[in-house]
Amino acid sequence: MGTVIDVRHVSKSFKIHHERHQSLKERLLHPRSGSTEVFHALRDVSFEVGANETVGILGHNGSGKSTLLKTICGVLQPTSGEIRLRGTLAALLELGAGFQTELSGRDNVYLYGAMLGLSKRAVDAIFDDIVAFSEIEHFIDTQVKFYSSGMYVRLAFAVAVNVDPDLLVVDEVLAVGDERFQAKCIDRIRRFQEEGRSILLVTHNADQVRALCDRAIVLNAGELIADGPTASSLRAFREHLLEDNADRDERPAQTNVTIAAVTTPTGSFDVRSGASMHFDVEIDSQSAYSGNFVLEVFTRSGQLVSRSDAQGAPVNLSPGRNVVGVDLAQLPLLDGVYDLNVGVVDAHGHTRIAWREQAASIQVSYDGRAGGVVELGATIRQQ
Repeated sequence: MGTVIDVRHVSKSFKIHHERHQSLKERLLHPRSGSTEVFHALRDVSFEVGANETVGILGHNGSGKSTLLKTICGVLQPTSGEIRLRGTLAALLELGAGFQTELSGRDNVYLYGAMLGLSKRAVDAIFDDIVAFSEIEHFIDTQVKFYSSGMYVRLAFAVAVNVDPDLLVVDEVLAVGDERFQAKCIDRIRRFQEEGRSILLVTHNADQVRALCDRAIVLNAGELIADGPTASSLRAFREHLLEDNADRDERPAQTNVTIAAVTTPTGSFDVRSGASMHFDVEIDSQSAYSGNFVLEVFTRSGQLVSRSDAQGAPVNLSPGRNVVGVDLAQLPLLDGVYDLNVGVVDAHGHTRIAWREQAASIQVSYDGRAGGVVELGATIRQQ
């Protein structure tokens, strides 16, 4: 089929009105008061999605992800630019879009099918499959307004994946519901991939993008700042969009020891998964101290990856500048950014002589699609 989505120089602007008067009387007496601000949700965005391609869209809240998907699905019209689609599209936009809350689940299934151009007979043929996938058969004749968010997503996803679309658009809805149903949805997405369908996936879950997507697009303030292989786009997402945490020193008042700097011989903290790494920790001390060096590695979400054994790394600090070299024989970490905390504690490991949070950040590149934190290096053999 070639290109399934062709987005050409699409921009979308909204007018935001700021009223000076709050009461109805004041608004009627002064109808033209207030000010108008133009908000640019999308700025000259262009990309293509090919057949049998799964593309992830990443960006923080307000980056333009949902606006972009709504323009692709026809919910919004672009202010300028053009969008061309080929084939049948099924979309799961934000929770709540598309269903009529006063109608039952059954009625909404037929309504959504009609919106996609399916006849009642065609929906009849897939209705049982939809209900079975959603696992809400006992509530299918209940008004949707009484559904929980999990039930809502189950039914919406079940309809979207059973109407035989050429293109599936999913906006964050996989974040709702229990883990078992999320796994079931991902299994269906993988089946779609095997069948050669195209998928556009919006999620904050970088691991999900890495595991499912061939390519990723990064938006920031309405602008497309990256479009390429998943690993490189995830790196751009972190570099441009993750907030840099300010370095913080934490040290007891009675000591005059500070972590001055953490440096590498090359000046770069970028490393490939599985490679070795060396860095130096420069420590300024006004007196002589003996203690143990501590290294902690955390993910950006705050998950502890590793903490060194303070008892096994003695250091003797002299007055002036001291340099502690750290050799990591192998970094089996998967793609991501990891923060380093470094410091010196007393011989018992109870008191911090010097400490620095987020002293440096390591950018690890991993070309595979494994998920989690570390690469286990498993060897697979068929018996």
